[in-house]
Amino acid sequence: MKSDPSCPRCGRAVQPPGLWSSAWQCDAHGPIAPLNPVRPPAEASLEVLLGITQVPVWLPWPLPAGWLVTGFADAGDDRSGALAGAVALSGPAPLGGVGEMAFVAEDPGIGLGARLAGLDGPDPGSGFGSGPPDTKLRYNGHDIALWRVDTGDRCAAYAGEAMADWLWLVFSPADTAVLVAELSDLRDLRDLRDRQDGGAVLEPPFGAPSPFLASALKPAH
Repeated sequence: MKSDPSCPRCGRAVQPPGLWSSAWQCDAHGPIAPLNPVRPPAEASLEVLLGITQVPVWLPWPLPAGWLVTGFADAGDDRSGALAGAVALSGPAPLGGVGEMAFVAEDPGIGLGARLAGLDGPDPGSGFGSGPPDTKLRYNGHDIALWRVDTGDRCAAYAGEAMADWLWLVFSPADTAVLVAELSDLRDLRDLRDRQDGGAVLEPPFGAPSPFLASALKPAH
């Protein structure tokens, strides 16, 4: 049975467009882009996301050793397309155990990145980005500045702006964030899906579904 969409900020059930409004509505947050159920880590899920997304589909490439793509999430409806998208990855954490991270691209005000980071959101908040960036990633020859976002101990998060959208990078558990030093280049899978990358088609490896993505985006009841 197909699951219903929910609010990307809080996970509450949402009301579809009706006679008085053309937007999906959350009782707590008003008009929202509906969050669709988490998509499994598979080629078919990626194809669906690439077909509907209005924002970048970010992937660090090459992936850190042993890391795999473990799920996708998106917010938007048939009319808007996906106004936010997340790519989850799982692999060996630098300090031991299994680590997870998620790359989120979204229009301002959607709240998917903040939700994954455990924030009320929808954006990083006042004072964000006031100092020098904490790290940088590179896309198509350009640096993307990222600042650390205060998330407490549950996870670690960085955020910045890329291509007029928010870019979030969320790590779980928080100490997995030491991996940020190993990340350098980003790929937008919208561009590279059918291109040659280093002599081979870019085909992300898939693993088991991400527990972090499923837990963080579990609908509220």
